[in-house]
Amino acid sequence: MAFTGTTRKVTAHLTQNEALSFEKSAPGKKGYKLAPLDVPEADASALLGDSVRSNEPMLPELSEIEIIRHFTRLSTWNYAIDLGMYPLGSCTMKYNPRVNEFVSRLEGIAEAHPYQPEALSQGLLEIIKLLQDCLLDITGMHAITLQPAAGAHGEFTGILLARAWHESKGNPRKTILIPDSAHGTNPATAASCGYQIINLKSNEQGGVDVAALAEIVNEDTAAMMLTNPSTIGVFEHEIHKIADVLHAKGALLYMDGANMNALVGKTRPGDFGVDVMHLNLHKTFSTPHGGGGPGSGPVACKDFLEPFLPTPVLAQGPDGLLHWNYDRPQSVGRVRMLYGNFGMFVRALAYILANGPDGLRQTTEDAVLNANYIRKKLEDVYELPYPTASMHEVVFSDKRQVKNRVKTGDIAKRLIDYGFHPYTTSFPLIVPGALMIEPTESESREELDLFIDAMRQIAREAEENPELVTSAPHSTRISRLDETTAARKPVLRWHKPVVRWKTPGPNDPVEIGTPAKEW
Repeated sequence: MAFTGTTRKVTAHLTQNEALSFEKSAPGKKGYKLAPLDVPEADASALLGDSVRSNEPMLPELSEIEIIRHFTRLSTWNYAIDLGMYPLGSCTMKYNPRVNEFVSRLEGIAEAHPYQPEALSQGLLEIIKLLQDCLLDITGMHAITLQPAAGAHGEFTGILLARAWHESKGNPRKTILIPDSAHGTNPATAASCGYQIINLKSNEQGGVDVAALAEIVNEDTAAMMLTNPSTIGVFEHEIHKIADVLHAKGALLYMDGANMNALVGKTRPGDFGVDVMHLNLHKTFSTPHGGGGPGSGPVACKDFLEPFLPTPVLAQGPDGLLHWNYDRPQSVGRVRMLYGNFGMFVRALAYILANGPDGLRQTTEDAVLNANYIRKKLEDVYELPYPTASMHEVVFSDKRQVKNRVKTGDIAKRLIDYGFHPYTTSFPLIVPGALMIEPTESESREELDLFIDAMRQIAREAEENPELVTSAPHSTRISRLDETTAARKPVLRWHKPVVRWKTPGPNDPVEIGTPAKEW
């Protein structure tokens, strides 16, 4: 948690010991006891030279029970998929089946080392090959790399492939087209690969205007980065026409596949003209998501882009054994150390094999059904900015509530009081005051009804008692934080707090602690 830097104040009658009760560290406390050394003590400076610290690290000293209670207490402050629904739109926060975790922890998998000989890794390489084959079948593409560690990393890799292909033709080209309904990482990816970004406005249906696109695409266009379904949950029904317009000018169609939870088993991007795309194993295929990782963002492409895939690629020799092929003269090079986040591969493959083709299709249908169920139950109390049919997620706006000075962030905070994690607020940007809701296939109708009842109750509160909503949450241990300061001035290191004392007047408070910048 990032502190805001606000100085806490308490009344003057508190004693110093009471004031310091939140700080448990004390010299000499230990949560362990090591056996005496049975070998001569080594001279660290002789072994490590100047790398040896000149002073001990400033770490808190605590007993084991204090440490256990600290983290257990923190866990009760948090939210988890084990407790309830995560309606975060665009994130696909589905349930991660326990069997996936069991398989990933099998001894021969969890303890395998990436530098062990290929001859001893055939089973592990077979896992990678089988996952690659499954993902290619699901996407309708021809070749794939599992190296990228996240969705944005996959975007970067995919655009590198596009650039390398154009360079092989003699011209890397200058621009990349990005609709305003795309994921926010798309423009950053294009810029980091050296391209200028041209933004495309969505039409009244929330999709790409094909006629407007045809006027913009030219010989300087390297590619279009298209999120499909888009961040407003709309499928691009004319995507085959979009592909034709791009290909006629020698440009490529890149698809951001972060929303594949709406497509798996129903349609394949490779079949409607996509040249290169990424997937999010930590979204669509149920591997753990959030907290900074690990993730996995494989990139699949058509065969003409295969020579440019990151090195190494998995190959099968004449003896039938799998091995890594490093002889790739046109490759864009490595995009990550070693071969990717292998534990994520295991979890994703376990999910795919457990469901099978019919099960994967069912998860897609259930995810779309759940989103549309929420849409139908809430569209009379929250504004629906686009009439187009929703796919895996539905996007409302706070247009009706903002009349009473209740905004999307307030509604999200109030939702916490009802026991739900907030939805995605204020995104996508093309919807002012957006409420972006994605239930995934994980949720039962009973859970959806509880969520719907909470959202309807909040809509009533916004009409009848807006102050109740704008001051939420009320049930949490910590009230509404100064999120702007917390984001801009996070405290990422522990320092023993310094206590400041002043001689108080009869009605003065005593200030305890120091601002974040002095911690």
